[in-house]
Amino acid sequence: MRDFSADHRWLSLNTATVRKQGDLLQIIDACARCGIRAIDPWRDQVAAVGLDRAVRAVRDAGLELSGYCRGGMFTSDAMRRIEVRDDNRRAVDEAKTLGAPCVVLVVGGLPQYSRPGSAASKDIVAARGQVEDAIAEMMEYARSARMPLAIEPLHPAYAADRACVNTTRQALDICDRLDPDRTGALGVALDVYHIWWDPELSSQISRAGRDRLLAFHVCDWLVPTKDILNDRGMMGDGAIDIKSVRRAVEAQGFAGYSEIEIFSEDWWSKPIDEVLRTCIERHRTVV
Repeated sequence: MRDFSADHRWLSLNTATVRKQGDLLQIIDACARCGIRAIDPWRDQVAAVGLDRAVRAVRDAGLELSGYCRGGMFTSDAMRRIEVRDDNRRAVDEAKTLGAPCVVLVVGGLPQYSRPGSAASKDIVAARGQVEDAIAEMMEYARSARMPLAIEPLHPAYAADRACVNTTRQALDICDRLDPDRTGALGVALDVYHIWWDPELSSQISRAGRDRLLAFHVCDWLVPTKDILNDRGMMGDGAIDIKSVRRAVEAQGFAGYSEIEIFSEDWWSKPIDEVLRTCIERHRTVV
C-alpha cells in the first residue's frame, strides 16, 4: 500500500466537500493555495461558472481530474426517457471537454424521486432493469467519446431516491453483463461511506480487479449520524476502517487518487482553507 504520510500527491478533492464556501473557481483557487493537485467537479458547479471558464481554470491551475460527478438518475417514466438520455450524453461531452477520466454514475431509485414529475412506482425490480438498459444505451455514446462510466453503488438507505444499485456485487454484475470482455468502458466508483458495512466487500473488490476500479472515494460514517445525506464525517472521525479498504483496492493494482467527498452541514460551515488543511492532514494520517 502506498505511503501517504509524507505528502498529499494522491489526494483529490470532490468539490461537493466545499460547495457552500464558494463557486468552482474559488474552490480551484483554494486548492492551488493548499497544493491540492486534483479535483472531481460536479456538473451544477461547472454550469454555474460556464464550461469554458471551468476548463480554463482547471488548466491554468495545473489540476488533474479524478472523475466527473455525475451522470445517471436513469429512472423515470416513459415520457422522460429522452430527457434522461440527452442529459447523460451532455455529461459525457462535458467530462470529455474537462479531461475527466470517467463519469461517475448515481443510477437513480424509484422514478418519482429520481426524476421529479415522473409517475409514481414502487417497483424497484423494474427500476433496476431500467437502470441497466439505460447504462447500456449510454455506453454506446460514451464509447464514441472514449469516456469510461463508473457505477457508484450507494448505501441501501438511498435505494428509493438516489440509487437502486446498493452493493458492489450489484454494480459488478451489471458490468459483467454489459462489458463481459472488460474493455475498460464500464467499472465502479467505490465510496467507503456506502460500502464499508458490506460483508462481501473484500471479495467483491478482488472480483473487480484493476480494470473495473475506476474511482475511490473517502469520508467517514459518524455515530450517531444526524442526517443520512448531509452528515458525513471527516476521515478519522467515525467508524470506517478506511486504510483497510484502500489496502484492498490497491492490492488489485489501483493507483489513482483517494478522492475526499464529504457532504456535511458542519464542514460546509467552516472556512474553506480550514477544511482543506484538515483534509490534507487526515489524508496523510487516516487514509
